[in-house]
Amino acid sequence: MGPLLFLLHVNDVPDWIINSMKMFADDTKIWKKIAKDNDSTSLQEDLDKLVTLSQYWQLKFNPDKCKVMHLGHRCKTSYYMSDNGVQKQMEEICEEKDLRIFVTSDLKPSTPCFRAA
Repeated sequence: MGPLLFLLHVNDVPDWIINSMKMFADDTKIWKKIAKDNDSTSLQEDLDKLVTLSQYWQLKFNPDKCKVMHLGHRCKTSYYMSDNGVQKQMEEICEEKDLRIFVTSDLKPSTPCFRAA
């Protein structure tokens, strides 16, 4: 019954998000090509919407586990998530393991191949 209730709670989340989004179980990813300043603002607004929805459904995000990875752009952007009314800057990473596959910010296969070997 628990997984079914979880799906009922998160099923409408994509309706609220403007940018591209994927959900798999309890893992949510949103992304956008950052070509101008307004693009990063749009991404931050989506993060704020996710936090608001999670608080409404009492399924809070853990900001310490939320991360940012910049793929191929040099714009200096920072993103924040609210935790009990306190804005926390999200950690910027260069490498992440996602569904047993390593993804790097430069998208070069050397690190995943090295780890696999």
